[in-house]
Formats: sequence, C-alpha cells, structure tokens
Amino acid sequence: MTIGEAVKQRILGLCEERQLTVNKLSNTCGITQSTLNNITSGRNNSTTISTIKKICDGLEITVTEFFTSELFEHLEQEIK
Repeated sequence: MTIGEAVKQRILGLCEERQLTVNKLSNTCGITQSTLNNITSGRNNSTTISTIKKICDGLEITVTEFFTSELFEHLEQEIK
C-alpha cells in the first residue's frame, strides 16, 4: 500500500467511526470539499502534512493519533 492509499483509508475510516460524511469533515476542518474529495477518491496521492494537520484538527485528534494505525506499518517504498 502506498502512503496516499493509507491516508485515504485512514480518513474514510475515521469519518465512518465518527459518522461524518467527507463533506461535513471538509466544513469542520476548513479544507475545500474538492480537496478532500480528491484525497478520499485517490485522485490526490500527495497530501501535505499541513492538510493532514487540518484534518486532524477537524477530527479533534493529534497527528500522532492519525498515523497510529496499522495502515502505516507496511507501506511500499516510495523511491524507485
């Protein structure tokens, strides 16, 4: 799994846990709906840490909590 796929799955999983739609999350964290939709649809595979921090703020979790997931344990090598 790539980092982009892991981020996408983590956001969708957190939304599901909190019974939030992606659109509601975008309003909560101050990210445009199109940006968040691009991340969660897989069209954007290079999300910045600044964007992830905003998502974390909207979910009221830390960046550490965001990345504390099995999704991030066995990522593919990015440098090829």
